[in-house]
Amino acid sequence: MRQGLEGKSAFITGAGGGIGRGIAEQLAANGAKVMIAEINEQTGQATADALCQAGFEAQFAPVDIRSEADIEAGVAAHLARYGGLDILVNNAGANQHFDASKMTVDEWEHSMSLNLRGAWLCCKHALPIMAAQNAGVIVSIASVHATMTAYNFFPYNVAKSGLLGLTRSLALDWGQHNIRAVAVSPGWVRTQPAVEHFEQADDPAAEEQRVRDLHPLKRIGEPKNIGDLVAFLASDEASYITGTEIVIDGGISARYAG
Repeated sequence: MRQGLEGKSAFITGAGGGIGRGIAEQLAANGAKVMIAEINEQTGQATADALCQAGFEAQFAPVDIRSEADIEAGVAAHLARYGGLDILVNNAGANQHFDASKMTVDEWEHSMSLNLRGAWLCCKHALPIMAAQNAGVIVSIASVHATMTAYNFFPYNVAKSGLLGLTRSLALDWGQHNIRAVAVSPGWVRTQPAVEHFEQADDPAAEEQRVRDLHPLKRIGEPKNIGDLVAFLASDEASYITGTEIVIDGGISARYAG
């Protein structure tokens, strides 16, 4: 079912590739005008260009979510182009793998700025606009690691848990302004880190099959799957969904580890 996002605009961080691009493509396909907020100018512009060539409304803004000035400028560019801001998707982030006893304060701050602080800063600058409109949706891309994790995922899992707390607080504090906040927690998705994981294995095909077999559906997710969910959550059909986490993982988190 096509979600009715016509007339709405979306600011999507980290939309140059992977899950972010999948979200941008599906929001655009469902009628939204999209701002590709991306630190990588080449991939960000390429995504915007591809969407425009497909007949959609899209623009690229260079945004490093570690920089409040970048975020403020990106949101200002979005307002200048689209006149409002209806959907914020906090997608930008990066896997981090550190030993908690050896990680430096600078490394910690860098990780938190990428995976948690940047999302809050985007909310900081989007919320007043949404409140003035008396409408808005904030979708933060968390991870199954927010509630269950694996060895050597510190502090990525810590930051993703923080996104769940951010989502709950926003839903409570801003619901009176008709602003909804939802966290989406993907599991395995075929993005560059997943591809690299398989390629680095002694037997890439066997490793990918092993991962597939962990899932009840016997397959790995695609960025489009996450985009489809976000498009629904951003639509009026999801108007009573807020303050919660939605897991999209092919059923892997239903599996007992043993």
